[in-house]
Amino acid sequence: MNFIISEAWAEAPAAAAGASAQGSPYMTLIMLGVLFAAFYFILIRPQAKRAKEHKAMIAALAKGDEVVTAGGVLGRVSNLGEAYVTVDIADGVEVKVQRQAVQTVLPKGTIKSV
Repeated sequence: MNFIISEAWAEAPAAAAGASAQGSPYMTLIMLGVLFAAFYFILIRPQAKRAKEHKAMIAALAKGDEVVTAGGVLGRVSNLGEAYVTVDIADGVEVKVQRQAVQTVLPKGTIKSV
C-alpha cells in the first residue's frame, strides 16, 4: 500500500551538512532596491506622467474644443467654469460635467453633427 503515499524522510540538520541556511544580507538589500526600481520605472513613473499630461490638458480647455468625457459622451465645450464644463452634445442638448471627467480633447472637425 506504499505506492499511494510516499514516505517522508527527515533532512539532516544544517550544521551537520556544513552549509549556511542564510544568504548575504547585502544581497537582500540589493534585491529590494532592484524591486523598488522596477516598480518605479514600470508603474509609478508612467502613471505620474499621464496624470501630469491630463492636468495640463484640463487646464488648457477652451470654448469650442471637441471632447470625450469619461462616460464616452462626445461633444463641444460651450461653457467653462472653475470646476465644471458644459458640453453641447446635440442641438439644444447640453450636459454639465466635472472638468476631471473630460478624458480626451479631439482634433477640430471630428464631430460633424454638433
